[in-house]
Amino acid sequence: MAKVLKGKEVADKIKAGMKLSIEELKKEGRTPLLTIVRLGNNAGDVSYEKSIVKACEAAGIKSRVIERETTMTTEKLEGLMQELNADSEVSGILLFRPLPKHIDEERIRTSVSPDKDVDCMHPLNLERIFEGRMDGFSPCTPKAAVEILVHNQVPLEGRNVVVVNRSMVVGKPLVMMLLEKNATVTICHSRTKNLKELCSKADVVVTALGKAKFFTEDFFNDDSIVIDVGVSMSEDGKLSGDVDYDSVAEKVSMITPVPGGVGSVTTTILLNQVVLAELKK
Repeated sequence: MAKVLKGKEVADKIKAGMKLSIEELKKEGRTPLLTIVRLGNNAGDVSYEKSIVKACEAAGIKSRVIERETTMTTEKLEGLMQELNADSEVSGILLFRPLPKHIDEERIRTSVSPDKDVDCMHPLNLERIFEGRMDGFSPCTPKAAVEILVHNQVPLEGRNVVVVNRSMVVGKPLVMMLLEKNATVTICHSRTKNLKELCSKADVVVTALGKAKFFTEDFFNDDSIVIDVGVSMSEDGKLSGDVDYDSVAEKVSMITPVPGGVGSVTTTILLNQVVLAELKK
């Protein structure tokens, strides 16, 4: 039976450091403020928003939600971003994506101040990661995956890691973070022909396909370390990761659960970056 890599331990460690920083800021009369911008009422966005607001309250961070219609124009959303950039009270900005198709996302990405871009949306913040500079804001989900590996003392130097995702939100920045740890990384995706073979030969596999229970036990070996980033609904209507957890956990050496794994660390990293943004003012 695999060792279960729960996210709570990692999140609690980050929260401990975050608490000290918040206390120091309060001595100066400052409180970090996260502004969340949401277009429309997508159920997933609203649910995630509620969890972030609740987490902010628990951590001692202020939060503010700005809701706009999905018909909002690129120009008006760009103007809103500029207003938030200029607001000295705002520490960090979180804009829910994907945006409606009529909005020019590239213009919006570049309209957010890099200093308040706690979700690492601005090209300048992403560029830092691709240059190997990990001291700025990072995309929260790949950062959470790496933090879980590091916290559990999983050796990465020289190890073969397969990342099943090629997006700029998860896969590509995660590859750069792993390369910084001297891992040997193979990036795969839904059209990779020999996916099962590549995964089964890897030391570490990070899955982020968004296909419930897609990865069965024959994708892994007995020593595999499995980091499941995918979140979707299975056929029985339950929240599931990409990995068929019950069968795979019986075979591999380490595995993250869904829920309770990467996702629980992701939100904590977001909040920590809000605090860091306030500290850098």
